[in-house]
Amino acid sequence: MKQELWTAVDDYITDLLVCADAPLQVALEESLKAGLPPHQVSPAQGKLLQLLVRLREAQNILEIGTLGGYSTIWLARGLGEGGRVVTLESDAGHAEIARDNIARSGLAGIVEVRVAPALDALSRLAADGSGPFDLIFIDADKANSEHYLSRALELSATGTVIIADNVVRSGAVVDETSTDPSVTGTRRFMEALAAEPRVSATALQTVGAKGHDGFALALVL
Repeated sequence: MKQELWTAVDDYITDLLVCADAPLQVALEESLKAGLPPHQVSPAQGKLLQLLVRLREAQNILEIGTLGGYSTIWLARGLGEGGRVVTLESDAGHAEIARDNIARSGLAGIVEVRVAPALDALSRLAADGSGPFDLIFIDADKANSEHYLSRALELSATGTVIIADNVVRSGAVVDETSTDPSVTGTRRFMEALAAEPRVSATALQTVGAKGHDGFALALVL
């Protein structure tokens, strides 16, 4: 019953406040048709990302974990004129689907999809002097989340906003005995965030169509 209610409330919010349009819906459908895992953010969460981009007035965005490009579209739609998104995807097949979804949304000119293991791509971004980024969204494999945070900080400046998805994991994040790499990786990420003097951070639990999970939010000082 809880999941039914959470999904019903999410649908209510989406219909009333989010109003996801055809390109976003097609992005979901094409990702599903291609067999991509259903790990994208919900429509309400996507709209939250867009609003955070606008609140930060971000012009330079980094996304770690593209999948089918659904969250990428939401992030890019929050940009002002002249803004750009660099998004990193390790799977070439996923990246191709994302590029098609992004192009269909009219955003190909402001989104660059880089295909490489994220840690390698992040090292190249740092070496190329591509930062600092105004907003960084971490939504890739959770086992490496701690390392993504470290690299994100290298590509940040004062005022950079760092957002990480899936930090609650149906409550499993509090299980000290878990051997699940996604849980242990998330716990290391959260502990690294707590110990990092360069940021002020919090995390929020969320419930909805995606179940019980949450976002971490950090501001680089």
